Amino acid sequence: MQLDLNLLTALDALLEEGSVAGAAARLHVTSPAMSRSLGRIRKATGDQILVRTGRSMVPTTRALAMRAQVHALVQQAHQLLSAQQELDLAALDRVFTVRWHDALTAASGTALTTAVHRQAPGVRLRLSAEPRTDDAELRRGEVDLESSSSAPTLPDIRHRLVGRDRLVVAVRPGHPLTEGPLSLERYAAAEHLTVSRRGSLRDPIDDALTTRGLERRVVAAGPTAAFALQLALDTDLVVTLPDAVTRTAREQLGLVTLPLPLPLPDVPLYLLWHQRYDNDRAHTWLRDLATETVRALFAPPAASQQPLTDRAGHDGHARGEARSS
Repeated sequence: MQLDLNLLTALDALLEEGSVAGAAARLHVTSPAMSRSLGRIRKATGDQILVRTGRSMVPTTRALAMRAQVHALVQQAHQLLSAQQELDLAALDRVFTVRWHDALTAASGTALTTAVHRQAPGVRLRLSAEPRTDDAELRRGEVDLESSSSAPTLPDIRHRLVGRDRLVVAVRPGHPLTEGPLSLERYAAAEHLTVSRRGSLRDPIDDALTTRGLERRVVAAGPTAAFALQLALDTDLVVTLPDAVTRTAREQLGLVTLPLPLPLPDVPLYLLWHQRYDNDRAHTWLRDLATETVRALFAPPAASQQPLTDRAGHDGHARGEARSS
């Protein structure tokens, strides 16, 4: 059975106005066109809908019974197909899944959770395990927001650069490397620990050392930054990690931070999401809030209260920024 849903709008106008002429004026159509719509409605419903009484028309019993429901359906359709309304955070009821690297979750997860709960008490936040190597869950809608150190290559995955982190060296208090200047040779000669979910004993630092004719000895690989920092505290192992996202954890453990004596580019940090959420006001709110929370890690204290677009150094609008790949 095929139905012309435009007839619902016509029926709503007829029942509200109580006349063909009034309904036609309301919908900006001619009276003959509205008469034809009434005829089609009568045929579809098997009811006269409006019947003439003297010089006026009155609704039938069935028309009176369906008037409220028809009006509600038309309003719902308008809301569904029209531009989105202002977001009511106080009434927002939704679950968001945020999948960040463990170090970023440790550094910003508490602040994000607190801010989300304060602004939108009905929102539940699921902080998931750290990112995988593909974007399948983003594309399936199972993850709303993800972190990455590289921009995505798939055209339907949006991204936003939220900061660039420098690498630093973390060692226990009293470690031999804390005595005197840290040269590249002394750094390479120490025993090292890498952070790798796959247990890799080699990373880009080893490649950079090789080009300089040096080689370091990596004796262990830890799955998370938290594990690596704890191991560095308890042993003489040296761990090299991004500065901003591990700063709080290093300070809490009392580790000593040394500059990396190796010129390497900063590590970018991106937030990723699927294009289906470009115009989703609730998702836009979440990713802007997440961006603000994460950028606070990189901003000097005096700049931490600046607006989102000021700290970004460019327009922070999601769609414009997301398509910068």
